[in-house]
Amino acid sequence: MGQFQSVNHPVSLYAATKKSNELMAHTYSHLFNVPTTGLRFFTVYGPMGRPEMAYFSFTKKILAGETIQVFNNSEMMRDFTYIDDIVEGIVRLIDQQPKANPDFDRENPTASGSYTPYKVYNIGNNQPVKLMDFIQTIEKHLGIEAKKEFLPMQPGDVKATYADIDDLTEATGFKPSTC
Repeated sequence: MGQFQSVNHPVSLYAATKKSNELMAHTYSHLFNVPTTGLRFFTVYGPMGRPEMAYFSFTKKILAGETIQVFNNSEMMRDFTYIDDIVEGIVRLIDQQPKANPDFDRENPTASGSYTPYKVYNIGNNQPVKLMDFIQTIEKHLGIEAKKEFLPMQPGDVKATYADIDDLTEATGFKPSTC
């Protein structure tokens, strides 16, 4: 899939707050031996989605004849995940109470497991989509070519998101698949 950046080195305040939540949950699990599960969702879309999300805002602007802003000169990729796949992942994980891993290597730690009853799962489609492919799909279904303004990368944004779902699939046998 290419080189993707670890969540252990966030580049935006948004990402840093998400990571800090995971760290606090781990600490709580350590201090009080409370099983704690973290869930990371990747670019969730579907009915009743947030109106500022690209698929809503791009569609609205294209229909209105307005220009859409395309950041990183269209070199972006997102791991779009349909809401039904998110829900299915949550349902399958509800009874998967994390347990302390006695083989956890504190010298070479992994981000998703721990010596305490703590686990983090990514729930994503595991198939990043190029932004221009995404835009072309909207254009095709609307029958309208978008007016595009190509801009550089925004500070704090990342070129690509990609959900490594190996832990989710191993724990539940589930792999999100809605395209």
